[in-house]
Amino acid sequence: MILSVSRRTDIPNYYSEWFLNRIREGYLYVRNPFNTHQVSKIILSPEVVDCIVFWTKNPEPMFARLDELDAYHYYFQFTLTGFGKDIEYNVPHKKEVMIPIFQKLSHKIGKDKVIWRYDPIIFTDRYPPEYHVKAFGQIAKELQGYTSKCVISFVDMYTKNTKNMKALHSFFLTEKDLITFGREIAFIAGNHDIKVATCAETVDLSLCGIEHNSCIDKELIEKIIGCKIHAQKDKNQRKVCGCIDSIEIGTYNTCKNGCVYCYVNHSQESVSQNCKLYDVYSPLLCGRVTENDKVTERKVKSLKEKQLTIGDIS
Repeated sequence: MILSVSRRTDIPNYYSEWFLNRIREGYLYVRNPFNTHQVSKIILSPEVVDCIVFWTKNPEPMFARLDELDAYHYYFQFTLTGFGKDIEYNVPHKKEVMIPIFQKLSHKIGKDKVIWRYDPIIFTDRYPPEYHVKAFGQIAKELQGYTSKCVISFVDMYTKNTKNMKALHSFFLTEKDLITFGREIAFIAGNHDIKVATCAETVDLSLCGIEHNSCIDKELIEKIIGCKIHAQKDKNQRKVCGCIDSIEIGTYNTCKNGCVYCYVNHSQESVSQNCKLYDVYSPLLCGRVTENDKVTERKVKSLKEKQLTIGDIS
């Protein structure tokens, strides 16, 4: 199985101690967000976890304990944008803090296992296309040699972030202007030996040299683990998403990054209430099992293709 850690919250930044404790214990619980009394037990043995995909804006809290993952294969999706604290107000200074952290992680685990995410891209009066082109170029220059790939996306509107997007007076580009923008981004990235791809976008930027991306990427995972895997497209994601099946272990309404474009939190109040339940030794992230919960062990297995032996050949 592929473990997603996590689309729903920034586990490396805020809950890495909990996650690494669960790795040591060999299992964790995940509450079904659509049926709150249904809890899945997930076995975390290296024999069944083929790869872990981390999603984060700041992996530094994990650095001291990364060796505890030596038995596992993994890579990081590292979000690093040009926004200030008006949009990402709990993310440290990008140039002074986050770029050095990115470089340090790349040095530790290798540039192919640190994917740079410049997403989502939001266009506003303060952050017009020209600003993003300039910011992207500055970051790309600093990350040359520290990553092989950058993933971009344009902000999506959800019920949970519509109010904030309107407050920012955000706007969208025409397809023609998006293509012009894409060409500039691809040109800059190419000059710094970085390949660009889009995440779950309907717009076709292939003429710009920008391909559709799979964030939970079968090809990359096979390269990292050194063998082929049996994997299908994740049916729980949007049609334009190219990710393969994975098991998501995060919990909604627990991310403390405070990004105004966020769609996984109802409110900062809900985050604060849930975080009060955080226990580094609990099988559940920011929660406890109650007498009304039903815990069921989820059937998981390795996706690795079995290699043929002489005995397999008739």
